Amino acid sequence: MAGAQATTKYVRTSAQKAGLVLDQIRGANVGRALATLQFSRKLIARDIEKALRSAIANAQQRPDFGGDVDRLYVKACFANQGPSMKRIRPAPMGRAFRVVKRMAHLTVEVAERPAKTPAAGIPRARRRAQAAE
Repeated sequence: MAGAQATTKYVRTSAQKAGLVLDQIRGANVGRALATLQFSRKLIARDIEKALRSAIANAQQRPDFGGDVDRLYVKACFANQGPSMKRIRPAPMGRAFRVVKRMAHLTVEVAERPAKTPAAGIPRARRRAQAAE
């Protein structure tokens, strides 16, 4: 399976803050990633969880999906910077300060882990002995 992805656009947070949470789930199985997001105290974790659930649903709709959700893992996840809203905050002595309210685009990609080969579980010394025979 090539993998499936989901993109959430215009999320009201900075890409840097979203990246801190995305770093925690990158490479994890989807069950572990969902548990990590549910217990995270960061508000952005809710939006990332929705994107991850959408990516899992997209993977299940693919015709080449193996059928086992437990074999899915977070292949890639990243946050790109979106547009910024610029606002003006009054400052002393007639001045004005600019307030930048940032947005981010979240992308989560899931894929199926390849099945483990039986040779990978055999110790190296025994594999060499079998190959020498």
